[in-house]
Amino acid sequence: MEDNHQITCEILVTSDIHGHIYPTDYRTREERNLGLAKIATMIRAERLRAPELLLVDNGDLIQGTPLAAYALKHRDGVHPAVTVLNELHYIAAVPGNHEFNYGMDLLKRVICESDFPWLSAGIVDSETGEPAFGKPYIVKVVGDAVKVAILGVTTHYIPHWENPAHIQGLQFRDALETVRAWVPRIRREEQPDLLVVAYHGGFERELLTGDPAERLTSENQAYAMCTEVDGIDVLITGHQHRLLAAQAGGVTIVQPGCNGQALGRITVDFARKAEGGWRIQEKRAELLISDETVVADDTVLELTHEIETETQDWLDRPIGHVIGDLTISDPLACRSADHPFIEFVNKVQMDAAGVEVSNTALLNNESAGFGPVITMRDVLTNFMYPNTLTVLRLTGWDIRAALEQTAAYFMLDSGGRLGVNPAYLEPKAQHYNYDMWEGIEYELDVTRPIGRRVVKLSRGGAALTDDMELDVVMNNYRAGGGGDYDMYNGKRVMREIQIDMSDLVTDYIVKQGTITATCNSNWRVIVGR
Repeated sequence: MEDNHQITCEILVTSDIHGHIYPTDYRTREERNLGLAKIATMIRAERLRAPELLLVDNGDLIQGTPLAAYALKHRDGVHPAVTVLNELHYIAAVPGNHEFNYGMDLLKRVICESDFPWLSAGIVDSETGEPAFGKPYIVKVVGDAVKVAILGVTTHYIPHWENPAHIQGLQFRDALETVRAWVPRIRREEQPDLLVVAYHGGFERELLTGDPAERLTSENQAYAMCTEVDGIDVLITGHQHRLLAAQAGGVTIVQPGCNGQALGRITVDFARKAEGGWRIQEKRAELLISDETVVADDTVLELTHEIETETQDWLDRPIGHVIGDLTISDPLACRSADHPFIEFVNKVQMDAAGVEVSNTALLNNESAGFGPVITMRDVLTNFMYPNTLTVLRLTGWDIRAALEQTAAYFMLDSGGRLGVNPAYLEPKAQHYNYDMWEGIEYELDVTRPIGRRVVKLSRGGAALTDDMELDVVMNNYRAGGGGDYDMYNGKRVMREIQIDMSDLVTDYIVKQGTITATCNSNWRVIVGR
């Protein structure tokens, strides 16, 4: 909307799409209210009303679904998510942490395939110090008058999680300090009427109170950006998979959830100043939710139909069989005592690493384990992250500290029943930060205070002493201290297995042919003695 005295700028935002294009649940093939195909219908409707709208993706685009995995590992050509963003005329994207999961060669290919720039001011070439993806920001003009600057920035916590080989040659500068440096520079050099920061990161504090919403590690710094950096008008956020549309510190903020469940809309009304130029009259943030009334866009479905069909066929291929029961019916029960599926996963890790001690996590509450016939669909829906494995040399003290950290996952409800600590549910579900071990025996008593819950710890029936050393295999995210496992930081790396966990599981199943469910009950969670 525009006249001689007023112009309205509209910005549409997606974030954390994680490879979801079709509105498909890849576990069941049922239709869900998610994916870029439905989001595309909403975008096209918005564009009919506001032809000059600006369309931005805020990261974690290319990884997360079996479709994305199939495209990255088994098919040449343009990544299907990029195909869709090109079709919808996105003006920019920000790399998220999961963009690096398959290494820089693949990411560079994705960037080259994109008809839009990828913006990240804080990720720089370690030799030159220049932004590694070219442009740190872009400037667009709306209504032939209003100048909009969009600065991209990514959480600098990526080296804590990512395989070092995947980020070689890159330096990840503090995101908050990057914004603090670039915002006044853009204000000075570009003199925009609207300055937008698109940050693949989330809020470390509650918006209303300013109280810490998580352990303050600098992984998420959006609250500080809103309250400590002058000159930001709009802050696009992500990474935490939250649905947010609000104001914080005078900054209009939006975060559109994940997997294409919502489209963020920022509307900014400008009025002409008497002396010339434009001033912001009003700013609004909204979430447009994808529901059953939204029909998937035919063009997007057609553009990706071939690879979607190939992916579904690939997923349904049987690769092995199970004797016994490897299904998961109750995630909390699975995390409360040794379970055949978790024991299986630890066996795969120990086999790949050639060690006798392992820990792993049930990655989310939708993981169903394996039925009598195992397909690729079963593998990829249980192992959705492209984690690799790392072997660390740990002492008994380290292991006890790790078990105390993992035991913080639990709490007791008002009736004394076992439940999940709210810190692992909000602001983002973190079930993947609870580990279960094989190769040692232990008990966790959740009636005791956090930090004093390990009441039994042994190996082979003998007490595990603080100075005893063991080689332990775990995923690379955990080995890097991810999930607040600080006791792993700086530990000696004995071995790295640079193969995705889903591939290791697949190869193990194919080699065995038939998997027999076993459970040696080497650990349990107790509620008092």
